[in-house]
Amino acid sequence: MPSTETSPRREYAAATEWLAGRALDALIGAGGPALLLDTPDAPAHRALLAAAHVLGPDLLAPALLAGRPPDPATTKLAAEAHQVFAAADPAAPPAAALVRAWRGWTTAGLLARAGHAGPAELPSGPPDDPAWARWSQPMAQLSPLALPGLDSPVHLLARQRALDLARGATRAALRRDHRTALRLARWLAWLGPADCPLDLPPLLSHLTLTGDGTPRSALDLALCRALGGPR
Repeated sequence: MPSTETSPRREYAAATEWLAGRALDALIGAGGPALLLDTPDAPAHRALLAAAHVLGPDLLAPALLAGRPPDPATTKLAAEAHQVFAAADPAAPPAAALVRAWRGWTTAGLLARAGHAGPAELPSGPPDDPAWARWSQPMAQLSPLALPGLDSPVHLLARQRALDLARGATRAALRRDHRTALRLARWLAWLGPADCPLDLPPLLSHLTLTGDGTPRSALDLALCRALGGPR
């Protein structure tokens, strides 16, 4: 019998993959303009809130990339999840707390555009480290910030350290860390062909063939393509 400690984790992980699949449908047009949250196979509400918090800005990305406001159901879910998980975790390491703060700031900004509450206070500073291999880890976690129309010190640093992003993506691909490679590739796609120091189409083709096949990875790949990668 599964323990009470691991069962919620599995439930929330499954809900995250389910919600990523709905976001992917919205991004590619398979589900229409909405995420189709009200379906018989939808996870329990508490699991949906946790999943919306994990996806963060990616939940609102399909509408942003389509140039339209997010649908009311998606906006409501994102706003509720942001409110529930807005408080910082005092036990979190500083690097994790900084990533959480930047993702929360981005979600709050996108929600403010949709008329929900006001933007959050700008975090203290972007994650920085002279060692590109260490720095690429938090930047991969911050890939949901790689969206058009967003700008911050994190985005400025991504422009300044484009070569380090390319190094990180290549290293992750060689180590078969497909998820990290995809997330760093998203930053490279956001930079655009003129500023990307890596030939991105072959990397995305490789990751398409060797990825884990989960809805969340498929969403990352689709977002890379929507930002300017090959279709």
